[in-house]
Amino acid sequence: MAVGQCAGSVVQAVVVYDGQVLLVAQTDRWELPSGVPEPGETAAATAARAVYELTGYLVDGSQTLSSPDGATPAVVCRLLTELPSGDGRLAPQQIRWAPLAKAVASDADVPAAVRDYLRGHMPA
Repeated sequence: MAVGQCAGSVVQAVVVYDGQVLLVAQTDRWELPSGVPEPGETAAATAARAVYELTGYLVDGSQTLSSPDGATPAVVCRLLTELPSGDGRLAPQQIRWAPLAKAVASDADVPAAVRDYLRGHMPA
């Protein structure tokens, strides 16, 4: 497998903007946008595609966060558009921007490597 490619596992996208992180609603919780890689797709491409398909926001995957336990890969994505295109599958009430502190310490389903990353980007 080429460097940066994923083998069918779910990839999560970490989109941070203006002190907040993008979350999407699932049945009973809020979590990071995520998707399953298509054949030959990198984790960064999967994360960017998943965010766009779910929310309509255009992002660019820039950094893969390593997980010590080999859990679900997470990719830090840079927000390229401040407003969603309207092409996302989720309704506006299923998308929210949560303050970093809330995402780190609350009901959001956020892996440990992502929590560590977010803690390092919280305003002092």
